[in-house]
Amino acid sequence: MVKINAYTKINLGLRVLRKREDGYHDIETVFHRVNPYDEISLEPSSSISFTCNNPILPTDERNLCVRAAKLLQEYTGIKDGVKIFLKKNIPIGAGLGGGSSDAASTLLGLVKLWNIDVTHDELHKIALQLGSDVPYFLKRGTAHATGRGEILEYFDLDIPYWIILVYPNIHISTAWAYQAIHDARLTKHTNIQHQTSDIPLKQLLLENINAPQHFNHLLHNDFEPIVLHSNKTIAYLKLSLYSFGAKFAQMSGSGSAVYGFFSDEQEMKIAVEKLDKKYLTFVTPPNLEPI
Repeated sequence: MVKINAYTKINLGLRVLRKREDGYHDIETVFHRVNPYDEISLEPSSSISFTCNNPILPTDERNLCVRAAKLLQEYTGIKDGVKIFLKKNIPIGAGLGGGSSDAASTLLGLVKLWNIDVTHDELHKIALQLGSDVPYFLKRGTAHATGRGEILEYFDLDIPYWIILVYPNIHISTAWAYQAIHDARLTKHTNIQHQTSDIPLKQLLLENINAPQHFNHLLHNDFEPIVLHSNKTIAYLKLSLYSFGAKFAQMSGSGSAVYGFFSDEQEMKIAVEKLDKKYLTFVTPPNLEPI
């Protein structure tokens, strides 16, 4: 049996640059792993099967873990199967990449379970067929992402803050969010124009990580004005994080989860105590080293 933890991620800034001819969008963002994580167990079997503690998830080929196993099976020609069990802890539809992390972790686990010889580049190509941000989860660490999110430059970023992640139990459609940005830019809606900057997000983070208050005017998520305008609860949660003492707060991805950086542990604990009464709340300690 192979067991693997599939951590979630947050986006540290997110720029939607342009719509491509293939229908995807060019973006710039920084992916960073945080708590919580899903738990995946892989057991040898004669066929591919999937079970999960969350009945919402499909168990057939619509499931990313199943698709990952089948793609790897087809690519390598291996005949072995696998029983996949997923303990789902990451909220679904929150902009946290939980499904992508599960898919990438399944690929990595199956390389061990099936004892197959594939390169990272080969796994990257398989992962990209599953989703634009799946390749990120194949390696540890923080990554500056461009293209669809698949062009990755990993770098060291120690975040010396407690990170509170809050999920308001709202599902945001990524397709809707991209279309809303596109429509807003066509109509030149002044409140939702792209935040242009010549400075890469990676550089902004490295230069200002010890002065996170600067991120409030340097680090933008282009989805935020759209999503916060139409979802008052998400906007309220972001403001709440600031009111509890966050030095910086932002929505992750296209939403709906929001996160905040706290330098004071006591302020963090009070915030969690208040928020956890109504919302799913997770804490990541400073300088997390995923297991």
